[in-house]
Amino acid sequence: MILQTGGALPTTPWELVRTSSVATHAVLAILVLFSLVSWFLIVLKWWQFRRVRRQGDRLFGELERTATLQDAFHTAMKLPPSPYARLLREGVNFFADLSRTTREPGTAPERPSGVFSRSGAALTGTQVEVLRMVFAKEIGAERDLMARFIPWLATIGSVSPLLGLLGTVLGVMDAFIGIATRGSGNISAVAPGVAEALITTVVGLAVAIPAVIAYNMFVSRLAVYAGELEGFAYEIVGTMAREGRL
Repeated sequence: MILQTGGALPTTPWELVRTSSVATHAVLAILVLFSLVSWFLIVLKWWQFRRVRRQGDRLFGELERTATLQDAFHTAMKLPPSPYARLLREGVNFFADLSRTTREPGTAPERPSGVFSRSGAALTGTQVEVLRMVFAKEIGAERDLMARFIPWLATIGSVSPLLGLLGTVLGVMDAFIGIATRGSGNISAVAPGVAEALITTVVGLAVAIPAVIAYNMFVSRLAVYAGELEGFAYEIVGTMAREGRL
C-alpha cells in the first residue's frame, strides 16, 4: 500500500505500480502473463489462417489447369499437404474403396492411378450419402484443428476484466484500511490509494480488448473457412457426377 504520509506522492502510473501492494503486484503479474499468451495466440492463428489461404490459392490455381478429377487428384498429391488436398484425398480414396466393393466379380482391383475407372459399378444412393458423410467428417476434423486455441482468447477476454476488478476491490479495501488506521480522510490521502486500485482495472481492459477483437475475427474467419471446405466437397461430388463416376 502507498504510504499516505511522508515521502513524495506518485505522479505517474509507473510509480503507482512500483509502490503498490503485494496483492496488486500479483494481479498485474497474472494479467501480464495473460497478455503474453493472448498475443502469442493472436499471431499464431493469424499465421495459420494466412498459410491455409495461400495453400488453398495455390491448389485451386493448379486445379484450374486440369481437365478431369483424376488429373486434379494427382496434381493435388504433388503439392505440399493442405486441408483442401487432404479433403480431396479422403474423398477420392473412399470413393475408390466403394468402387472396388461394387466391381463385378472376377475384375482385378485397380491401383490409385485408376481410381476413376469407369469399369466399376455405379454407386448406390446409400453409398453416395456415405461419401458425403465422409466429406462432412473430414471437414469437421479440419475445422476443429483450425479452431484449436481460439477459445482461449475468449477465456482471456472474459477473465481479464474480472481479475482487474478483483485487484481494484482489493486496492480500495487496502486504501480505506489505511485511511482508518491513519485517521486522515482528505483528498490527498485518499487519491493515491484509489489510483493504485484502478491500475489493475486499466490493465485488465487492455488485455481483454485485443483478445475479444481477435476472437470474434477468428471465429468469423473459421466460419468462412468451413464454408470453403464444404463448397470444395460439393464441387468434388458434382464433378464426379458430371464425369459419370456416381
